[in-house]
Order: sequence, then C-alpha cells, then structure tokens
Amino acid sequence: MEDVFKKIVSHCKEYGFVFPSSDIYDGLGAVYDYGQNGVELKNNIKQYWWQSMVLLHENIVGIDAAIFMHPTTWKASGHVDAFNDPLIDNRDSKKRYRADVLIEDQLAKYDEKIQKEIDKAAKRFGDSFDEAQFRATNARVLENQQKRDALHERFSKALNDNNLEELRQIILDEEIVCPISGTRNWTEVRQFNLMFKTEVGSTAEGASTIYLRPETAQGIFVNYLNVQKTGRMKLPFGIAQIGKAFRNEIVARQFIFRMREFEQMEMQFFVKPGTELEWFSKWKQTRMAWHQALGFGAENYRFHDHDKLAHYANAATDIEFHMPFGFKEVEGIHSRTNFDLSQHAKYSGKKIEYFDPETNESYTPFVIETSIGVDRMFLSVMCHAYTEEQLPNGESRVVLRLPAALAPVKLAVFPLTKKDGLPEKAQEIIKDLRFHFNCKYEEKDQIGKRYRRMDAIGCPYCVTVDQQTLEDNTVTLRDRDTMEQRRVAIADLRSIIEDKVSITSLLRRIE
Repeated sequence: MEDVFKKIVSHCKEYGFVFPSSDIYDGLGAVYDYGQNGVELKNNIKQYWWQSMVLLHENIVGIDAAIFMHPTTWKASGHVDAFNDPLIDNRDSKKRYRADVLIEDQLAKYDEKIQKEIDKAAKRFGDSFDEAQFRATNARVLENQQKRDALHERFSKALNDNNLEELRQIILDEEIVCPISGTRNWTEVRQFNLMFKTEVGSTAEGASTIYLRPETAQGIFVNYLNVQKTGRMKLPFGIAQIGKAFRNEIVARQFIFRMREFEQMEMQFFVKPGTELEWFSKWKQTRMAWHQALGFGAENYRFHDHDKLAHYANAATDIEFHMPFGFKEVEGIHSRTNFDLSQHAKYSGKKIEYFDPETNESYTPFVIETSIGVDRMFLSVMCHAYTEEQLPNGESRVVLRLPAALAPVKLAVFPLTKKDGLPEKAQEIIKDLRFHFNCKYEEKDQIGKRYRRMDAIGCPYCVTVDQQTLEDNTVTLRDRDTMEQRRVAIADLRSIIEDKVSITSLLRRIE
C-alpha cells in the first residue's frame, strides 16, 4: 500500500492535481499548491459540502470570516494557553515526532497483525469462514488484541491526565524506534504551541502580535450575534464556513494529509441546552450519509470515538476513511457545549445569549460542530479513485474513478483528425456545452492516447467527432469506467450527461 500511495502522489503532480509549493526552489515543507485539475476537483468537493449544508437545510446559513482576528479571540478560545502537541526528539537522527502519533502508529500495527491473521484464515476457509468466532478463539489474534487493548487503555489515560512522562515511558516500553535512525534514543516529551504569530501595525513600535487562525470555528462564534439578529434565526440553526487555517505542524507527513496551510469546511449548529447529545447523534448520521453518497463503500468508513475529550466537549467522534496508510480521520463531529460562546462573552464583556420565545427565557446555546478538512477529503477521493487496470487486450491503463460530479473535466471532445472541418465541428459542441459543465478540447495524438489522458484525470465522458458527424450530427460517446462506446445525437449530449455530472445527483443520494 505504501507503493500505491507513492504512485498516487506522483500521479497528482504529473497530471496537474497537486504540486509542491515553490517547486522551482525545491519546495517548502508541508505546503502544497493545487494545479489546474486539482483546483477543479477541490472546488467541486467544496461545492458538494456547501450545497449539502445551505441548500438541504433551511436553518443553516453561511459566512466568510477574516483570517486575522483580534488576539483576545485566541485567549478566550484557549488556543494561546493550550493549543499544544506533545513532541519528542530522537537524539541520533535529530528528527522530531509527535509522541501521540508514534503510539497511534503502534496501535495500528497491532490492528494490522490481527487483520493479517484474519485475511489468511478467510482465504483458507473461504465461504465457511466465521470471522467473529475466529477473533474469539485464535491464539495469535487474542494475544495481539490483548496487547492492543492494554496499550490503548494506558495511552488514553496518559492523554487525559496530560502525563508527558507516561507518554515517553509507553514509547520506551513498546520499543518504538525512530523510522530514520532505527534507535530508541528518545528525549523527554514536551509541549509545543502550533499557532503562527505575526505582527500588525504600520511601525515596529506600534505593532501588535496577532495570530494566523488555527481553525475557522472561532470566526463563526464571534459572529453568532450578528448572524442570529440580522438573519432572525431561531434555534436550532447552523452557520457554515469554508476557509484557510494555519498550524505550525512539526510532524507534517503523508503528502496533503497533514499540512501547515490547509482548508476547512466547518458548520457550527446552535441548539438548546439539554438537546445537544440528541443533535450530536443526528449529525453523526447525516455526515456519514454525505460521505457514503460518493459510493466509496460503507466498509471504507468508520466512527472513532475520541480517547481524550477536549476540556470543552461532552462528546466527540471522528469519521475515518480507509487510506492506503490505514484508517485516518477526515471529519470530526463534536459536542462543544456552551464553552465557546461563554468564553467570548466573558472576554468581550458582551452578552451572548439567545432569547427563547417559547419558554420566555434567555440562555447560552450549546453547539454541535462538524469539521472536515478539504485537503484530507481531496486525498481520500484521490486514494479511492486511483486504479491500475489490466485490459482484455493485454494493455493496461491508469484511471481515476472519480464520482462524475466531482471530476475536474466532465466532457472531452476530440476531432478524429485535424482537417475536413472536424476541429470546427468539435469546437461548436464545446461552445454549446461549456455553459453547463466543464469541457476540454483535445486534438493532439491518436484517439487511444487521448482516451488514456482523460482516464488519468478522471474525465467521465469523451466524445469523438468523425466524418459521419458531418453527415448526420451524431458522435461517438465513450464512458470512462466501462469504456463502452455508442453513437448518440449531438442534440442529446447535454441531456445524457448533465444530470450525471451535476452536484445535484450527489445531493439526491444523501436524501
């Protein structure tokens, strides 16, 4: 799977999806640029999320808050004092790691050992294999499960107690080695704040320290009163936002999975106190339905409840997706209680409450948060879509089986040759359909090579214009996934393609 992931990273650069930032200067660690195809796919993901929030829910509206915020915002939210990662260095390699990530990787190794035994047994016994019985009786599975459970319990306690010494001791006891040096020569574990600082002001003497926001949620909380009053919003209601956030990740890895500059899609849903856990459960199911509507298979998703709750939360879970490097978080769902609004009321001196006309009382709403990383979502889509396929004729192809609605290019139009009026006819088709979905014109190389290029960027449909087109206004329409070709009228192209490639087609699956 590691080799597959390397191929996906290489494919992203080769076909204009993701480039290392400042590539001509050898890049900048954990910062990436999205290319011509990547930005289209990314925008489609954002559109799918945005419309699922503000179109499908009458009580959810959107905002776009500034990246720079008053510095007291981050004092009130707790980020100044508590936004830290536990870091540990290896003295031999001089490399720095997150202690919790090293231990999570060790937990994943136990999971892999268990799964390996299960896969071998399933292959051996075939249809008669009973996985539940095998898990309960196989000695090797039971041994590894016992080790995993003991480590998980110890790890959870250390996190909740903020016991840095115990985190280091776990690393030593589990004999976790540095991936670079292969040694266990570890330093002590210490905390490191992740916020970027900068200065605002026209002179050095008058400048004040501010922060690049580490999350977009606080921009929603500080605008709660503005939105509630101007929109005449009644509980329950939500505020959605898509925007950039910044974290000084020391351990940035796995391509765009963990970056220093990234994009979030967050929705804060304000509810009456006492109803928050019911809404938490509802939003868990709603968000999982959003992911599964993409058709990536229910088996590739799972909920993972947090081992350590943030001090402000009374429930938290992640939606994890099966990446080539294991199940990893793509979205978090949290019941944040009334912590954020209460803190901002305290630090700002403003009264941030909701007057409930039904009960004739005022109170501070509780909040359910759904937070998804655009870049992680992008990576999960690419990992699932990337396919190396052997064809019946002995050839092979690389195809991105992207959901058609997310594909950067929906339709490619090819003239069979560069003469006899075929390019002009192909351009006519493009000019008509480009108002409805993203189209691309290609005339270089033979048709087979053009098909392969479109397969590699995930284009779901290709049209070939030939001599017969000039006679009867029909073209050859090719399907990316099946490679089937059929003759259709030019006048029917829009009706055949448009619904299949629209975001609406995905939204209907959620419902």
